[in-house]
Amino acid sequence: MSTHRGQGPFYQLHLVLDKHAGEQLELVDTIAERVQSLGGVAVGDPRHVAEITSIPRPPNGVEEVPAMLSRLLEAHESILVDAHDAAARAAGLGDDGTNDLLVSQVIRTGELQACFLAEQLVDTPLVRA
Repeated sequence: MSTHRGQGPFYQLHLVLDKHAGEQLELVDTIAERVQSLGGVAVGDPRHVAEITSIPRPPNGVEEVPAMLSRLLEAHESILVDAHDAAARAAGLGDDGTNDLLVSQVIRTGELQACFLAEQLVDTPLVRA
């Protein structure tokens, strides 16, 4: 079975991860808008975000696909824990808007993406150097 150039499994994974990244960028914008609507200041500089995030920085250089997907899945799992905690705090404070944003958008999107990544890890063959 031959595949056309650019139509292999890595190309498909690239397309899916592009969609994944687009969904994450939409969430970032939505969260920033909520922060500002509540009178806060959203962090907009990626360098500042990198300094304050709890997500580990990716390694320098080339990373094998299973390692990259595992690292991305761990980041999602960490964010989901924080989002669940924040949603519970918002609900406790009577902040229905923030609770709804966290539950209906951040958590649901994160859970779907984490599930997809877990499936990709199962389906991704290990590459031996």
